[in-house]
Formats: sequence, structure tokens, C-alpha cells
Amino acid sequence: MRLIIALALAVGVFAPKNIDAADVSLSKADFANASLGSMDENVFDLALGAASCAVKSGAVDGPRTLTIIDYSRPSTEKRLWVVDLTTRELLYEELVAHGQGTGANYASKFSNNADSHQTSLGLFVTDATYVGKNGYSLRLDGLDKGINDRARDRAIVMHGAPYVSDAFVRANGRLGRSWGCPAVSDAVARQLIDRVKGGGLVFAYYPDADFLKTSKYLRGCA
Repeated sequence: MRLIIALALAVGVFAPKNIDAADVSLSKADFANASLGSMDENVFDLALGAASCAVKSGAVDGPRTLTIIDYSRPSTEKRLWVVDLTTRELLYEELVAHGQGTGANYASKFSNNADSHQTSLGLFVTDATYVGKNGYSLRLDGLDKGINDRARDRAIVMHGAPYVSDAFVRANGRLGRSWGCPAVSDAVARQLIDRVKGGGLVFAYYPDADFLKTSKYLRGCA
């Protein structure tokens, strides 16, 4: 039995349980002295507000982590951050790829549609891991209706990729691109995925007027 449980944990069948919502810090004031690396403070504020809305509305329960992706930055810059919502620590600051249909070095087009090979914006919740064609991967469920709620059907997942590295940037002038997935470096993929799986939140940002106007989680869940 122990062997069966160990194997299940290894492939992500059993995702770690979230903590009590009361232990999660979603107040901007609680992060006043926190180090956020190179993250834009305004983007962090939007992400924190979206996460707070999701918790208050019951869409999620006690997320341990908040992953923020700022697609307004070029792919050559670190634009993914993982924040621990209980300790208020910055855990990761990484490169992340966007979809082939979203742009070259700069992202500019986003979609919720199948076969678009475009990145989706908005708030996601992480689920369990699995091993697929891109190796160790993390399933994502989009919470924003009409913006990213087809993520599961589109197989939008977090995974490692050889085209996400400083070496690839030096050789090509930008990162490689996925089919819409937030792909990270192979070197950090497994440990990052294991840290955010099982109910963590992911907020993908771009200053898109329609997204900012229509996302439920950026309008106080109205």
C-alpha cells in the first residue's frame, strides 16, 4: 500500500491539500515589506485583488501560492513570479514562454479558442500533475468565463521546455514558443510545478482593454 501511495504522489494523483483560508495573506498591507523582485507593483496589486476575489467568492479555497505572469514584458526577460501566500516570500522569478499565435518576442494576441496556439489571460487554478508529451506537466483550469475557461479542453498546462533558457535567447534573440502553454525552463520545471500544484492560483496579465474590463476577478467578482 505504501508503494502505491508513493507512486500516486509521484505522478500527481493526490494533489496537496490547500490550507485554511484564514492562513492565506491576500491583503496588500501584508506585503508592504515583501520582496517582489522585478515584478511591477501594479501588476502584483491586480493579481492579489483577483486572488482575493476568487477566495471570497468561493471559487477557490485557501491557495498556498500565487503565480504571476506579466506578458507585457518581452520573452527575453524574467516575467513569471511565484509568491508564497502564507510566508509572503518570493519563491521563483523565471522566464516563461507564450504561444506561437501570441507573438514573437513580445506577446500581443490572446485567445480562449481551440487550435489558436495563443496564450490565455486571466486567473487559473492549478490541479494535479501528469507525465505527457512535454514531460512532467501541471493541469490548469481557467476561472475567467469567456477568457480562459477552455484551458482544460485546450490542454493548456504548465510544463518545461528546452526552448526556455538564457542560452536559447542568446542564440535566437527570444524564447521559443509553445502552443499556448506557460512553458518554463526544464531546469526548474519539476520543482516549480510541485510547489504550485494542487490548488495554487496563476494570474496571467497583459494590458488588454477587454480583459481588464470583463474579467470577473478584476471587477470585485461583480
